[in-house]
Amino acid sequence: MAFASSSTESHVLPHIAIFPFMARGHTIPLIQLVHHLRRRRLATVTFFTTHGNAAFVREGLSGADETAIVELAFPADVSGIPPGVESAEAVTSMASFVAFAHGVSLLQPQLEASLSAMEPPASLLIADAFLYWTNASAATLGVPKVSFFGISAFAQVMRELRISHDPFPALQHADVDGDGNPATFAVPEFPHIKLTLEDLMAPFGDPSSVAPMMELDGKLGKAIEESHGLIVNTFQGLEKPYMEFWNKHYRPTAWAIGPLCLSQPPSSLSGDAGRPSWMEWLDEKAAAGRAVLYVALGTLAAIPEVQLKEVADGLERAEVDFIWAVRPENIDLGAGFEERTKGRGLVVREWVDQLGILQHQSMRGFLSHCGWNSVLESVTAAVPLAVWPMHADQPLNATFVVDELKIAVRVHTSDRTMRGLATSEEISEVVRKLMLGEAGIEAAKNVAGLSALAMESVLEGGSSWKSVEEMIGELCAPNMHANVEPSKEES
Repeated sequence: MAFASSSTESHVLPHIAIFPFMARGHTIPLIQLVHHLRRRRLATVTFFTTHGNAAFVREGLSGADETAIVELAFPADVSGIPPGVESAEAVTSMASFVAFAHGVSLLQPQLEASLSAMEPPASLLIADAFLYWTNASAATLGVPKVSFFGISAFAQVMRELRISHDPFPALQHADVDGDGNPATFAVPEFPHIKLTLEDLMAPFGDPSSVAPMMELDGKLGKAIEESHGLIVNTFQGLEKPYMEFWNKHYRPTAWAIGPLCLSQPPSSLSGDAGRPSWMEWLDEKAAAGRAVLYVALGTLAAIPEVQLKEVADGLERAEVDFIWAVRPENIDLGAGFEERTKGRGLVVREWVDQLGILQHQSMRGFLSHCGWNSVLESVTAAVPLAVWPMHADQPLNATFVVDELKIAVRVHTSDRTMRGLATSEEISEVVRKLMLGEAGIEAAKNVAGLSALAMESVLEGGSSWKSVEEMIGELCAPNMHANVEPSKEES
């Protein structure tokens, strides 16, 4: 088992242990945090993962010198989890997801043994809130622990206000307003925010999974509350009112240290040697002066084939140039679709460097499931969104980016629920609105302003720059912290 370097630097800097939940969307931001810590020489890092996830982690951490990676053995024969599954992307139902989230707690003895053996000793543990049991491990070893929960400050505050106000008795699925739209709950503390029952229930999945998901949600909330701090992948220019509200009314202290994607080295997560063919395709589009729509609908939600065929038909109807990162790789998008759209569209059936695509000069729009990582990447790249939330925090994110930030247009399903079908007509109409309409022009203008604020936040002296230092200074032993100037090359 390898641990941090024994160089002089490792003895004067805090030694931070980082442990993500086993899903790529949860792991990537913490990989990006490692790059930020190492680039600024704020800490040495030991990164925990499992054997089945180690290759992805090692690839992402390439270039993060002196970062130790500890591989834990994933427990075998966990009830409710198929054999060999070590990532949440591989589970097929909400019930399996709950079983997976609880099953990873069997890693606790290995984690504690590894933490206790770290040399120099761990100064701080940063762990995903889904690893709720790490609070006990950190307490046992006397190590302060910070929770990472990869959602927006907006969603985190709405989650707490939902618990405080319990609007469920007053809202029913059948309730509609005068226009036939779902009835809404006006949040008392933020009366301009109106949430539907769908928005509030999305984190709990289908009706059969509500009880176990609520139980898991309670454990997450308790783990966050009893942590020494909460890391939020956001920045003040994006979510200042909600960061301030959290720190005034809730605990623990939350630090806005993002957007972490701006710390990601170019193509470190693309998985390709050299320039991928899909980036060359985008180069050709840019050279021809063509605007391109990027389509990616997340890695956790299993989207039915019939729905993906509607997306394909909608993209064909919209007559805009597009690149679509499809999952699962072997999905049938309809007879002749790829041939008919060849030249105008490109379907990619592999893991792509999403941030690299969004930063490409040809990009003009992003059709997204509205996961928070995707929102942040789109904001930093100044690309407006068409948002189609499907579960978890995504409906809250959609409300935030459409109604408050005004950087997105919304995809609606036929029955206005997340279980309904988004028709090809709806996909086509929204895509054209984003890429060719006035709404898209306004969204592009607004997101460009936020992109500039994002960059300012992570530059020296910016709000997120300072937050990382404050967190480490407050939680790590003062005599372990040293301000080591980066080399000219790192600067």
